[in-house]
Amino acid sequence: MPDLSHGDDVAAVNSLRSAVMRLSRRLKHQRVDESLSPTEMSVLGTLSLCGRATPGELARKEHVQPPSMTRIVALLESKGLVRLEPHPEDRRQKVVTRTEQAEAMLEESRRKRNAFLATLVENLDEDEWAKLRAAAPVLEKLAHL
Repeated sequence: MPDLSHGDDVAAVNSLRSAVMRLSRRLKHQRVDESLSPTEMSVLGTLSLCGRATPGELARKEHVQPPSMTRIVALLESKGLVRLEPHPEDRRQKVVTRTEQAEAMLEESRRKRNAFLATLVENLDEDEWAKLRAAAPVLEKLAHL
């Protein structure tokens, strides 16, 4: 557990924050469809992982307010990237699923971003690459807390 009153831990947290933010900004520029916002892409990515979700579930997963998610889902639906289907148990709700068009776009986006990261990783030595591979599951855990 980091001790944020300890100088080394504060420096490490600061360095991690800064690196993650810079890398995130660079990855955001590797978009396939410039008409989609990063939030819209994130919603499609979440649907790719979970398969289907209600707008309320998506709002919680994406850390946005439900009315904002309702607008995002409507926009994605108008672009043909998601479908709204009746909820199997609650007729008052809808379930959001991604379309084949969305999945193809996500796959191309992943390919482009992975290629970008691969060019960066080529600049690491074997020890740095091993450390980064070992850190990936920890970063994934942080991303989902």
